[in-house]
Amino acid sequence: MVLTPGRLAARIRSTMHPQGFHGTHERHGFFEGWYVKLVSADRVHRWAIIPGVFLGLGDDAEAFVQVLDGTTGQSWYQRYDRSEFHARDNALDVTVGPNRFTAEGVTLDVTDAGLRGAVRFTDPLAPWPVRPWSPGSMGWYAWVPRMECYHGVLSFDHGLAGVLERDGEPVRFDGGRGYLEKDWGHAFPSGYVWMQTNHFARPGTCLTASIALVPWLRGEFRGFIVGVRHAGEVHRFATYTGARTTSLRLDDDHVRWSLRSRRGATLDLVARRRRGGLLHAPVRTQMHRRVEETLDGRVQVRLADPAGRVLLSDTGHCAALEVHGDLDRLLATR
Repeated sequence: MVLTPGRLAARIRSTMHPQGFHGTHERHGFFEGWYVKLVSADRVHRWAIIPGVFLGLGDDAEAFVQVLDGTTGQSWYQRYDRSEFHARDNALDVTVGPNRFTAEGVTLDVTDAGLRGAVRFTDPLAPWPVRPWSPGSMGWYAWVPRMECYHGVLSFDHGLAGVLERDGEPVRFDGGRGYLEKDWGHAFPSGYVWMQTNHFARPGTCLTASIALVPWLRGEFRGFIVGVRHAGEVHRFATYTGARTTSLRLDDDHVRWSLRSRRGATLDLVARRRRGGLLHAPVRTQMHRRVEETLDGRVQVRLADPAGRVLLSDTGHCAALEVHGDLDRLLATR
């Protein structure tokens, strides 16, 4: 693809605004989705709402809103015409049919799920820091063109207020906690682990972590992005920071993952695997890959600085967890 001055300007603008829409100039083989997690104050009600758009390799295109009830494991995928999708490229402002998602909150009317109402975000969003040399959670990889999948963390943690009705029954979110992230590109990784929780003993503490097979030139590597937000600081462990995975083990019940930063800080994660609901995820030709996600996991986190001082030792609850794809290859690749 030849980058005209207009396309180049749009690429720079969208890279520096991970929360915005990146598909303005895309016509085929592209997806973009925003992940909105809502957890009530009593933690009984846990919802993931995912608006997005998918452009197939042919003329097929669709917008969608996915809904996952983390309490029951039920999920819904409601399609909309591509023309019903609208999004700004420099801000979080997405409309899909009658549903709207902004930095101030969400308004929902998803008829297939029987879900309607509005939830406000009561705190300013707390995104992964964006700098020109490291625009968000992708680091300098965000500037690399035509990667299979890009990722953004739009808010580690924020408060909630409002009511959603599920088949006419009100669900209150006053005092609840929320999380926002997104993905865009050509397809989800062929094998990956992703986990997230912002329900620790200390409010404002949050973990988001992913490790995946990343196509690169004629091969692939195992790339990872981990952010621990604690006491107002984001502790980064990522491929682009020089961190390394010292151990990764998967079994039917747990994900055990240990990392070490270039300067010697350590992070140990133990995630409890639970059954969840099925979501659609993009392959290059369609939005039909089924991925199991739970919103009822637990993640034990131990973070220590290079001197061995423990900065965080706690368990995050209401954790989102996905373990999917070619896991044998994921474990074997370095």
